Amino acid sequence: MARVAVLDRERCKPKRCRLPCRHFCPQVRMHVNAIEFDPERDQYPFIAEALCVGCAICVKKCPFRALSIVNLPDELEEDCSHRYGVNAFKLYRLPVPSPGKITGLIGPNGVGKTTSLRILAGEIWPNLGNVEEPPDRDEVIRRYRGSVLQDYFRRLSEGELRVAYKPQHIGAIPKVIRGKVGNILKRLDERGVSGQVIDELQLRGLLDRRIAVLSGGELQRVAIAAALLRDVEVYLFDEPSSHLDIYQRVNMAKAIRGLVKEGKMVVVAEHDLAVLDYLSDQVCVLYGKPDVFGVVSHVYGVREGINVYVQGFIPSENMRIRKKPIAFHVRPPQEPSDLPVLLRWGGVAKSYDGFSLDVKAGSIGEGEVIGIIGPNGIGKTTFVKLLAGIERPDRGEVMGREVTISYKPQYPKTTYRGKVKSLLKRAAGTRFKTDWF
Repeated sequence: MARVAVLDRERCKPKRCRLPCRHFCPQVRMHVNAIEFDPERDQYPFIAEALCVGCAICVKKCPFRALSIVNLPDELEEDCSHRYGVNAFKLYRLPVPSPGKITGLIGPNGVGKTTSLRILAGEIWPNLGNVEEPPDRDEVIRRYRGSVLQDYFRRLSEGELRVAYKPQHIGAIPKVIRGKVGNILKRLDERGVSGQVIDELQLRGLLDRRIAVLSGGELQRVAIAAALLRDVEVYLFDEPSSHLDIYQRVNMAKAIRGLVKEGKMVVVAEHDLAVLDYLSDQVCVLYGKPDVFGVVSHVYGVREGINVYVQGFIPSENMRIRKKPIAFHVRPPQEPSDLPVLLRWGGVAKSYDGFSLDVKAGSIGEGEVIGIIGPNGIGKTTFVKLLAGIERPDRGEVMGREVTISYKPQYPKTTYRGKVKSLLKRAAGTRFKTDWF
């Protein structure tokens, strides 16, 4: 039985505890150094996975919940593709791109979808789980001999394979790219299809706008367009539907589907099952324990792969990845109720340079959940800011009894320089008390 031991160094506080992970370890009590501390080399504990028996006593005794230990089949160790470091996240297997097909990746956050795409993009060269002495490129290529990945990594290493990668986190794009959208797309157009892509993704009205002022959905569409304009052999898209409304998701899927006609290799990591069903030709299911390990399944047909993910059981590997299937419940429409009104507005309007928002009368009652839906750039964020009191209306007023409002912005500011724990403690105040605080 192989084991994966992962230490979260952000949570681990060896100077604030009495090292219960080591003191209660049965192996250490028998003078087997399964857990070691070397203050001269590193202040954090080192878990020797080969000596660990998988009892998980250290996991339960850790006061900061910084340890995770998972038992895995020995056969899986032969398929290890990459590990970020000693006692860090481990990825098993890799998705295999196919010419003329779109391979979809589906799975929860933290199990290796982005890592897989970064490896296929060449940003990370797989170390095959050997952290201390990473193999060279020739050794990695030999490891995958007899498979499609052998030729893929060989061509990638020799520069014969060009890759366009649309990253998951698009918020950092304005920090590294500046200028107007039209100029940027024109500069990146290697295929001579900028006009077609601009029309498909509805970017015509954004060409004269600067990257720095785009909303999340607008920035997402520009990032997708930038990848589509590259003339490469492999296209990688990490969560391309985030920030997009349903119409824009369909347009995005159609634009990416157009690459199949040219015989390109395309891999897409996606959470939206409807978009994944429409977009993909084949699917790989990723499972594991978030931030500890991830496993890439073998290739399935789209319908079979989605059903496997929903049911939570992979028959070809005899592996249950979820305790219960995902169930979709249909609720009947709720009748209006006479709830006490918290906020009320009517005839509210707000104008900016080139944009104006008019809000019809409405209200929010106690216990109600109000959904706001609409295309990007139409005023959803502005409306929420008006309700939260962050923006003041040019006309009308938001009325209601004295209430406190918590607002989560679309782009959280990073002006706070302290630790996450301190931020949460300050936000919670004296209302909540937990073991963390």
